[in-house]
Amino acid sequence: MNGILQETKSFILVLISGLLLMYISGCATFPKVPMLVDSYRADGHSPRITGPEGPLSEAEAKALLNRLKPDNERADILEHHIALMEAVTGKPLIAGNKVTLLCNGPQTFSAMKNAIRSATENINLETFIWRADRVGRSFADLLLQKQQEGVDVHAIYDGFGVFNTASGFFEQMREGGIRTLEFNPVGLFSILGEWDINNRDHRKILIVDGKIAFTGGTNIHYPSIEKTSAVISDKAEQQTEYYWRDTHIQIEGPAVAEFQRLFITMWNKHSRLPLSSGRYFPSLQERGNSLVRVLTNTPYQPVPHIYTAYISAIKNARKSIHLTHAYFIPDRNLLNALIQAAQAGVDVKIILPGVSDFRLPFYAGQSNYTALLEAGVKVYERSDVLLHSKTAVVDGVWATIGSSNMDHRSFLHDAEVNAVILDRDFGKQMEDMFAQDLALAKEVHLEQWRERPFTDRLKEWTARLFKYWL
Repeated sequence: MNGILQETKSFILVLISGLLLMYISGCATFPKVPMLVDSYRADGHSPRITGPEGPLSEAEAKALLNRLKPDNERADILEHHIALMEAVTGKPLIAGNKVTLLCNGPQTFSAMKNAIRSATENINLETFIWRADRVGRSFADLLLQKQQEGVDVHAIYDGFGVFNTASGFFEQMREGGIRTLEFNPVGLFSILGEWDINNRDHRKILIVDGKIAFTGGTNIHYPSIEKTSAVISDKAEQQTEYYWRDTHIQIEGPAVAEFQRLFITMWNKHSRLPLSSGRYFPSLQERGNSLVRVLTNTPYQPVPHIYTAYISAIKNARKSIHLTHAYFIPDRNLLNALIQAAQAGVDVKIILPGVSDFRLPFYAGQSNYTALLEAGVKVYERSDVLLHSKTAVVDGVWATIGSSNMDHRSFLHDAEVNAVILDRDFGKQMEDMFAQDLALAKEVHLEQWRERPFTDRLKEWTARLFKYWL
């Protein structure tokens, strides 16, 4: 009984918080992206591709794309979709990149620290959560060491993401010479000042010497280390420990410059301190065969690039759509695109959390299960971990990894970054990772789902009321 009362109190508290956000937040809206996707015509225009030496010729660009196409098959995702995203973003695809898939926290932190140790000129780090725990302190100590060695270190962290991190943790870094920026601090003065409390910096970016970049969903905190704990159960119940299952990538090659530009733009816009003088854009050579496009969402962006990329990739899929998402609250357009793809015979599979650190998005996501399952979409849940990945692979050739969840908050309110990778070898790695998660997940069957308790249905219905702010 006490557990039920505690759960009710927690749920009411979250609802009240949601109502407050309704009054203090503006309401951005989705542009008519599906109409844009359906009406766009490439008119024979070949997508632009640039490399280390500048723009490739039309013949070179076509040759690169043709290598990605399956034999004797339509490949709209490599034609119509690519041309559309170039028109929306105004940026070409970038050739010559090496992309390394990092499938969990330990792999990610090891690769990031190795890159930081190799730094000789500058390190730029941007994150949402940064805890003063064992992992967070190990990064701070390493960055302080590099600063003492003469490497210029800058760090951006979100005010809400570090709300539970003692301010002295960052003060120690500043005393050691590291320049820091707290994005949108949480407090009365920030609410009344230049910031919109509902806009957060959810990006995860690390750039070392302008030559190596990292991005994905992994925050800097202890729960991302394998076989450690993050308490997500109610205090009145038996506590359960979960490892945060996340995905990151390391990029080397010409695309690194795009991440550097994103960081510098954010710093210059919001920091009162100038960046240290230095060489932030070195000459970048070809390092691999991956084509990369760096996509961003920012608050009040006229056309959210990551949202548009998802809509277009799903609508142009011919074989398969495999999604793994921590917070899955699609708007009507995304939901319809997935349903229509499944009804057209595309293999649509989605792996979602079976447990969550945030109840409202969890139930809001589950409220879509019936429509998805009835259309033939296969839904799976992982309950052995706290699933935090934000990844997709379409037709085995188009992949995206980044910070953006599939929800209104990521698409409309927060600063986000995703990398889109076109590469069949990398796509195979993504499919292999998806298969590993799938083997550890449990399929949700329609008939069983229809038998769920009324209380769960009520939670889903209530959570949907607030999906715009989640």
